[in-house]
Amino acid sequence: MINAKITHIEYYLPGKIVTNKDLAKDNPDWDFKLIEPKTGILSRHIAGEGESAADLAVRAAERLFEKNSIDRNSVDTLIFCTQSPDYLLPTTACVMQEKLRLPVNTAAFDFNLGCSGYIYGLAIAGAMANAGISRRALLLCAETYSKYIAPDDRTSRTVFGDGGAATLIEPSKDAGMLGPFVLGTDGKGMDKIIVREQRLHIDGPAVFMFTMNKVPECVNELLVKSGKKISDIDLFVFHQASKIVIDNIVRILSLDESKVFRGYEKIGNTVSASIPIALKQAEEEGRIKKGDLAMLVGFGVGYSWGASLLRWEGRS
Repeated sequence: MINAKITHIEYYLPGKIVTNKDLAKDNPDWDFKLIEPKTGILSRHIAGEGESAADLAVRAAERLFEKNSIDRNSVDTLIFCTQSPDYLLPTTACVMQEKLRLPVNTAAFDFNLGCSGYIYGLAIAGAMANAGISRRALLLCAETYSKYIAPDDRTSRTVFGDGGAATLIEPSKDAGMLGPFVLGTDGKGMDKIIVREQRLHIDGPAVFMFTMNKVPECVNELLVKSGKKISDIDLFVFHQASKIVIDNIVRILSLDESKVFRGYEKIGNTVSASIPIALKQAEEEGRIKKGDLAMLVGFGVGYSWGASLLRWEGRS
């Protein structure tokens, strides 16, 4: 356990919406009567030609400041998780420090990780808060995978959407608000989700098998580590990969569907932003309330995975 907590989450989705009907017009050979039941995704938001992952993250952060009356001068740490940075260098977080008008004593850095990235970001920000290094950390997650996907890539184009999320992490007087964590990596899977020559390549069957093997193991490891039982968890928030992935995780773990959040239908898979977006959606829909215990589980590119418990601090 670390003495840190999440106090606020907001997200931003780009204005352009691409529906399955739009994709079918471009690719008339795609049979969405077969595709939709597997993905569960009907539409997704796509960044504009000149719209970057940093733009999405900045908009999410500005929304967090405005909607929650947060003084931006109180932020002393900016962490950006992305695999589609604006520049190879400088670090995109440095660019965003200026755009967000954060103090110059703000520690700002990026880390490159995909669908497990939010869990890793919480571990980093939480540890910094726990150690007294950070008083208010702004964790930003944003991706524009759409820029890496070929127009005729049926596997990826039907699944991925673009989006950004902002999370505020602060020290907590109460233990047990965040953590413990389970983190892991298996680099033997590095070529199963990879960008080569600016195109995303995914070995779907291999990634699916990795997920079915590793995610249940990760969940059970966290339960043992925390001394909790599945019945103690009020809400499971998995990385919103697709319907078929979450369906099978639920089946393997024999989870109560009423305790599993799904928010991919109109958003798709937004990579590292998917878990914080899902958490905010869950709050908006009344699926999670103050004091509830959530389990967050991310998994994907790397291969990498991570899970954490979260005691929800949001509105009652």
